[in-house]
Amino acid sequence: MSTRLEQYAEDLHQEILAQCTADTTPRMREEIFTESILALLSEHNETNGADTCYEDKKNVGRMPAAKLNAWALSVDGATLDLFVTLYHGTGKIVEVGKPDARRHFQLLRGFLRRAIDGFHIQIEESSDAFRAMQQIHEARGLLTTVRLFFLTDGVVRSLDLDEEKFPGLEIRYVAWDLEKLSRLRVGERGVIELDLVKDYGGGIPCLESSSGTDEYRTFLTFFNAPMLARIYGEYGQRLLERNVRAFLQTKGKINRKLHATLQEEPHRFLAYNNGLCCTAAEVRVSSERSGEQRLAWVKDFQIVNGGQTTASIFHAIKKEKLDLSHVTVQVKLTVLNDPERVAEIVPMISRYANSQNKVNGADFSANGKFHRNLEELSRTAWAPAATGLERGTHWYYERARGSYLDDKVQRGTPARQKAWVQENPPTQKFTKTDLAKYEHAWLGLPHLVCRGAEKNFEAFAARLEDDGEPEVDRSFFEQAVARAIFWRSTEKIFDTLEFIGYRAQTVAYTTAWLAEYSERRLDLERIWRNQRLAESVSEVLLIACREAYRFITSCAGNVGEACKKPETWATFRGLELKVGDEWRKEIREGPAVAYPPRKSNPEALAAKQTVILASAENWFALAKWAKERGLLEGWERGLAFSLGKLIARGAEPSDKQAVQGARIMKRALELGYVKQE
Repeated sequence: MSTRLEQYAEDLHQEILAQCTADTTPRMREEIFTESILALLSEHNETNGADTCYEDKKNVGRMPAAKLNAWALSVDGATLDLFVTLYHGTGKIVEVGKPDARRHFQLLRGFLRRAIDGFHIQIEESSDAFRAMQQIHEARGLLTTVRLFFLTDGVVRSLDLDEEKFPGLEIRYVAWDLEKLSRLRVGERGVIELDLVKDYGGGIPCLESSSGTDEYRTFLTFFNAPMLARIYGEYGQRLLERNVRAFLQTKGKINRKLHATLQEEPHRFLAYNNGLCCTAAEVRVSSERSGEQRLAWVKDFQIVNGGQTTASIFHAIKKEKLDLSHVTVQVKLTVLNDPERVAEIVPMISRYANSQNKVNGADFSANGKFHRNLEELSRTAWAPAATGLERGTHWYYERARGSYLDDKVQRGTPARQKAWVQENPPTQKFTKTDLAKYEHAWLGLPHLVCRGAEKNFEAFAARLEDDGEPEVDRSFFEQAVARAIFWRSTEKIFDTLEFIGYRAQTVAYTTAWLAEYSERRLDLERIWRNQRLAESVSEVLLIACREAYRFITSCAGNVGEACKKPETWATFRGLELKVGDEWRKEIREGPAVAYPPRKSNPEALAAKQTVILASAENWFALAKWAKERGLLEGWERGLAFSLGKLIARGAEPSDKQAVQGARIMKRALELGYVKQE
C-alpha cells in the first residue's frame, strides 16, 4: 500500500476523532464521517445539498432491508442521490470486499424501493427517514435518474454488481472509497475530456480568433442540443466546477421563459439564447480540404456561464421528452494557455459574461478578501499555550478544502511533518462551513445552521453581501476562534449525555440560547487566552443542552424540519432556564459586539444620509405613489415601504438597503414623484 494512502487514512481518522469524544457512539462517528465526506464531495461538485438521514432497517415482510445515511432530491424532482456509509474508523487501510460493496448498494436499493412504494405511511413522522421517503414517493412520477453512492474509509477492490432495474429510472452506481477520496482531497479532480470524433459523431465546425497575446485562444462553435444533453448527463455538476452557481431549476422568471421557448418555439432558441461560455486547457482542431476547421478533442472542458441553459436542455429532453434535434446552442470556448492563471481568469470570465440570471457577489465569496484575510491570519496568529511548558499552536482555517493535508505533505520528511502537525493540530482546523456554523449560532440564527453545512454557508455568504464584510484583523480572528471553542465545547458536552440523534440541532440551539441569554457578552477574549470555557459556563451549557434536546425531540412532526423554522427557535429562545448566577463572572462589561467595526463605505454613508433625511412619510408615500401608477419593480416598492418602517422606529438601514434606497428615490423623482418637504 502506498505511503500517501496510509497517510491519508490516518489524517482522515484524526479529522473525525477531532469532532468526537470518548463517549461518541459508533453510529454518531459514522454520521460525522458522512457529513465530512458530503462536504468534500459538495466542494468538488460531485453532489450538492445532501441532507443526512440515518435509517437502518431489516427486511419486513415483502419490504427489503434498507439503510440510508444521506439523500438529496433536486428541486424539480427529476434527480435523486442516495448515500450509504460503511465506516471502520481505524485509521488503517481496510479492504472492502465485493460482498460488502454489493450488500450496501442492495440496502440503498431497498430504501429506494420502500420510498417509491409509500412505506413512509408505516413509520413515525418524527423519524429521520419519514421526510426523505415522503418526498421521494411524491416525486416518483417525475424521477428520471437515481445515483446510489457508497461512502467508505476502506478500499473497494471490485464493483461487479447485480444492477437491479427500476421501471422508468436510470440507476447509476458510484463508490467513493479511501483511494478516490484521497485523490479528491488533494485537488486531483477528474478532468473532462471530450473526444468529439470518436464519441460524439465527428468534429464540429469552428472559427478561431487569437487574443493577440499568448494568454488564450478563443473558438466560436455550435453544439446541437442532444449532444449537449448527453455531455451533461454523463458529467453532471462536474461540468460546472468553475461556474459560480448550480442549476436554478425552472422557478426563476428567466429559466421559465427558457423552458417555454424549448417547449413552444424550439426553432427560435438560438436567436433568443445567449449560449454558453466555456473554457478548456487544451484542444485539437482538424483542417478539412475545404479549409474548414473542426473541433475534434477538448481537454478539461468546463461551462463557466450557461449552466442554466445546459441543465434546462437536459431536463427538457430527459423529463419532458421534447424533440430538440434541430436546436443548436452557440458556444464560445476559451483555451487558457497558462494553467497557473486559471484561478485568476476564469472567475472574471464568469463574472463579466452576459449572464441570464443575476450573479451575486456572495457566489464568489469563498475566494473573497474576507476569507483570504482570515486564512492568512490563521497561519501567523499563535494561540496561547495551555501551560508554560508547551508551545503555542495555530488554529488552521482551511479556506480551500484539502489545503491542510497539502501543507503538511509539503513539509517533506516525516519528522518535519510531525513538527508541523504539533503546531497545527487537526483538532484546531476549521473550514468555511464550520465558520458559518459558529458565527450564525453566536448571532442567534441556529435555524439556519440546522439547514445543513452548505445551505447555512450560502446564507452566511449572502448575509455578508447584504450587511457588508467585517474588517478581519487580529481581534476578529481571536474572537472567531473563541466562538469555535464555544461550539466545540458544547459538542463535547452533548457527547457525554446518553442522547440518540439530533446532535447538530441540539448544539446549535444550545449555543445560540446562551449567546442570546448573555446578550453576546461572554468574554471571548478570556476564552481565547485560556483556550477553553470556564467551568461555570460549561455547567450552564450542560443544563441548556438537556433542555434543548428535550424541547427539540418534543416537536410535532418531523423534528429535523421543525428545527429549521424561525418560529421553533423563537419559542426555545424565549424559555427561562434555571442556570444560576455563577457563570455571570464570565460576562464582560460594555455593549454586545457581534463583530469588530466595519470599515466605513463613503458611498453607503452618503446613501444612508439620503435615505434617512427623506423621512418615513416620504418612503411610505413613494411606495403608494409607485403602486398606484404601476411604476418601479415590486421589490423596489417593497423596499421603499420597509425603509419607511425602519426610519419610523429610529433604526438604520444596512449599507446595501441604503444604496438601493438612494437609487430608488432618484429613479422615482425622475419618473415624476414629488418629494414631501
